[in-house]
Amino acid sequence: MADINEIVDQWLRDAHAMEEQAEQMLKAQAQRIENYPDLKARIEQHIGETQSQRERLEACLKTRGTTTSSVKDVTGKFTAMMQGIGGVFAGDEVVKGSLASYAFEHMEIASYKILAAAARTAGDEQTATVCEDILREEEAMASWLSDNMGSVSSTYLRREAGGSDAAKR
Repeated sequence: MADINEIVDQWLRDAHAMEEQAEQMLKAQAQRIENYPDLKARIEQHIGETQSQRERLEACLKTRGTTTSSVKDVTGKFTAMMQGIGGVFAGDEVVKGSLASYAFEHMEIASYKILAAAARTAGDEQTATVCEDILREEEAMASWLSDNMGSVSSTYLRREAGGSDAAKR
């Protein structure tokens, strides 16, 4: 039977790898966006948040006396790279990217809710608080995407119907 603290450490390593994946995915997405300045700006803002989240998770792991998982981090980065390559071939890349980002944000939200509860159960209030802070940032990004997906999609459709090369990115 696994110890609660070992499980929390494992889930923290998973969250760290998830943020590594998110950072790679967001950087690739932001780099390709050319004609949707509000979306690009919000993604770039979230890249900074994601980097900070990763650093806060590293601090939690260090405080708990453990480290990140290189294998999980590399796997997350590779997965994000493959997702980025796949997006290049989509004619509606900006819409597909918004969809993928929205889904990923909700996976992160669920992960941080679980992790905060687990840390609290293990008696680690500091990690629980960090996870709740990150949770609020992920919820804010998901909310922004929710509020703006319609306009991104409408802009894409208008541009695509008009034959504009600006539609895809």
